[in-house]
This record gives sequence, structure tokens and C-alpha cells, in this order.
Amino acid sequence: MRLLLPPSETKRDGGADAALDLNALSFPSLTTGREVTTAAVTDLAQQPAEMMRALKLGPRQAHEVDRNRDLLGSPTMPALDRYTGVLFDALDAPTLDAEARAHAATHVVVHSALFGLLGAMDPIPAYRLSHDSRLPSIRLKALWRDPIATALESESGVILDLRSEAYVDLGPAPRRADTAFVRVVSVDGSGRRRALNHFNKRAKGLFTRAVLMARPRIDSIGELIDWAHEAGFSLALSPVRDDSGVRELELVA
Repeated sequence: MRLLLPPSETKRDGGADAALDLNALSFPSLTTGREVTTAAVTDLAQQPAEMMRALKLGPRQAHEVDRNRDLLGSPTMPALDRYTGVLFDALDAPTLDAEARAHAATHVVVHSALFGLLGAMDPIPAYRLSHDSRLPSIRLKALWRDPIATALESESGVILDLRSEAYVDLGPAPRRADTAFVRVVSVDGSGRRRALNHFNKRAKGLFTRAVLMARPRIDSIGELIDWAHEAGFSLALSPVRDDSGVRELELVA
């Protein structure tokens, strides 16, 4: 099973001494796209005012320009450790044991606007680029959508899509019986369901951590739902039909 996560705009500083090596990242079919985005980001960072406008940064976020300017020479750390924010704080990757981290290396993928798809343990520097960032002469959707969709189509087994809809639009997962998009909802006393925003990230982080700690063998969406119930999560096929043909699961937070 592959767990497909969104990135976070916030990142930890620091890392090992090794600099970014695009050829060392997972999904080598995306290397050309990575070369395009990293060149565009580092070039634009030479013009701080332009980069701040492109990334919609405020004065207190000027350090993000420095991160992007130094992208190719900055120290790196595993992607799962690099990202912070609500989802990744709930996942709390630095506290996972060795077996859980090894499982993450082969089962967790993070979708980055800069790098495309990343393996959880791929070494990356701190950077700033969002799905809606505007780079000169580059449209991220046009650059990434087809290559990422193709890369995901080649993945076998269950794919659990925990990304935001904005990142799904940058590279959709395949429409097949063993792929499902997760929507986090709350249920009130009358049984009415409501999609969550902020708390959906925490629920996804806790669910991902539980999978990494338990490391269940999952070969179908049905088996995933059964395991989730045993693990204390309310996960079920959505009662609302999606006209796009994408299967949806509802995770109750």
C-alpha cells in the first residue's frame, strides 16, 4: 500500500552535510521536471522582491527567499522529517522507531510542488514553493500533471490518496478499484457529515502514523477499512457518489 501525502509550506532548518542530488530521489521519471523547477526557483531567488511576490510572502517570510537561493547547496534531511505543520506534527516522524521508518521509506510518498513525488526518506533541503506559486515561464500544473499521473499509474497495489484537492490537481492518482481519495469529516448528533479543514490534517497525520506503527498487510480497500476499524478509526466508503469516478473514503475525526 502507498500512502500519498500532501507537503507542508513549513519546513525544519538544518540537516546532514550532503547537498541535494536530484538523481538520488525516488521516481526518476520526474528528474527532468525537478531540473526545471529547481533552476527556475534558484534563478528567481536572485531577485528577492520578485520571488516574494511570486510566492505571496510577507516581510516576516523573507528568509524563504534565502532558502530558495541556497537550494542546491543546503544540507538535506529525509522528506518526512523536513516537513512540519499540523499533519506532520501529528505524524511525528522523528519519534518513529527504525522499523516504522523503514516501512515509511517504501510505503509513504509526499507530493511536492518543487520535486514532484518524493519517497518519505528522500533527502531534500528546506525550500518554499506551493501548488499555486507562479514561476516565470512555468505553469506547475502543465509541468507536473501528466508525469505525476503516469508515475502513479505505474504503482501497483492500494493507493490511499491523503493529499489536498489542490495537489490532486497537480497529478491525479489512477482511477481503479484499489485507489481511494480520503476526505476527513465530522459527524454531529443528527448524523450530518461536514468536511473539515484544519483538523483534517491532524487526522491524516495520526492515521499515517498508526499505519507505520502497525504495518498491516493491505491488498484491497476493503481490507484497509477492516484494519482501520480494528485500529480504532472510523473509515468507510463515502455515501456520496463522485461523478469523476474517483473512489472516496470518509475518515471521521
